[in-house]
Amino acid sequence: MPKINVYLPDELAEGVKAAGVPVSAICQRALEQSVRRVTAIRATVLGDLETEDTTAQLSQFTERTRSVLKLAIEQARASGAADVGTEHLLHGMLTEGTNLALHVLRAMEIDPAHVARALATASATPEAAEAAPATRFSGPAANALELAVTEALALGHNYVGCEHLLLGLVSEPDGTAGHVLRESGVDLRTARRTVVAALTGYTHLRAQTSAKAPADAAAMITAAVRQELRPVLDRLDRLEERAGD
Repeated sequence: MPKINVYLPDELAEGVKAAGVPVSAICQRALEQSVRRVTAIRATVLGDLETEDTTAQLSQFTERTRSVLKLAIEQARASGAADVGTEHLLHGMLTEGTNLALHVLRAMEIDPAHVARALATASATPEAAEAAPATRFSGPAANALELAVTEALALGHNYVGCEHLLLGLVSEPDGTAGHVLRESGVDLRTARRTVVAALTGYTHLRAQTSAKAPADAAAMITAAVRQELRPVLDRLDRLEERAGD
């Protein structure tokens, strides 16, 4: 049986030894789950989009993320695109309007409306374009979706949300969406940290704001994410400095 080395920080390695954690069994189970998720997303992004519900097999994707994918496919077909591109994925995310990725952008002081305008300019198509059903994800879009799964796994999450899709779009080097996001001021390192900060208190905040008006709730969540972000960034900076010593 082939062996795969797993490297841990010294403090964690000592804790694992002290607790007697079955590292091999845990790693095997985690890798099995990861392989299933990556295989599922590859089957979807490389397959045919003409099925009734393309997102049905993406059980690890949240309902909002699946809605974003459906909106992206609809937008691609309405615009006459042959493929569903990263620009359509970003359009779907912005159009959905309630996902955590938008709060992440606002917490980074980037207005989603500005991103939408920049995206419209970057992905403008000639008026004469004929409608044609998009039947596949483009190469960059497929890469972005797979990167979203990878980001979720790296953060230890058992689901893929719009915040992970945002990270996937930013990190994909060739797509229109990544270009628009980076030009709008989104960089992967800060975006990843902001996602961590957002998820730190999002569940509690959502419960607190459930009885409030949607606009007020959105403003409170964004403000709270910004408040959470500073100490998380400080902790990550300290960890990086320690790792560099």
